[in-house]
Amino acid sequence: MASDLLLELKAIDRRYDEGMRKLTILDGADFTLRRGETVALVAPSGAGKSTLLHTAGLLEWPDGGDVILDGRACGRLSDDERTAIRRNDIGFVYQFHHLLPEFSALENIMMPQLVCGLPQTQARERALQLLDYMKIGERAEHRPAELSGGEQQRVAIARAVANAPLLLLADEPTGNLDPDTASYVFEALEALVRQSGLSALIATHNHDLAARMDRRVTLDHGKIVEF
Repeated sequence: MASDLLLELKAIDRRYDEGMRKLTILDGADFTLRRGETVALVAPSGAGKSTLLHTAGLLEWPDGGDVILDGRACGRLSDDERTAIRRNDIGFVYQFHHLLPEFSALENIMMPQLVCGLPQTQARERALQLLDYMKIGERAEHRPAELSGGEQQRVAIARAVANAPLLLLADEPTGNLDPDTASYVFEALEALVRQSGLSALIATHNHDLAARMDRRVTLDHGKIVEF
């Protein structure tokens, strides 16, 4: 029987060289995320939110401790194994959409599916379904430059979940949008996460948006604590 826990961070240390000294960002940080749970990470700039997300998402190696995803300890995996987990099991959304400018919204969402070997017909069908779900189906053939900021971010969210990941990590996904657009985009993100049964860890400065999630945590001297 599968554990109720999807993600576990166990005693994570993360330090960076800063001149002649070490800058400690995470110091024995512990965290758990249950299946289907959404957690807001609320902390000031420079506190280590991005470092935490990058470590949880296997983009950075911790200096100590381990990341366990879906019961699998990832600390001693090879680069290829970690890349495969990121591709198949983890979706990322950033403050800036990072869409490929030469491709349409539809093609941007198809891309990760094609990389994973899904036939083009199926990838296109799922991409169209996601665009419709995000209420921008009529913008499928538009390139990023032809979309508004909110539309671009909704495409980025659809792309992040195109491969049906287990975990969604979002780093200030509405931080570059005006308040009304941010609220609309977050509603779409929240609905998609709930409907898909995803587990999500979402970093945000917006306390109103954070309050809509199941839990809130913050970073305090390198530790993850309940908000």
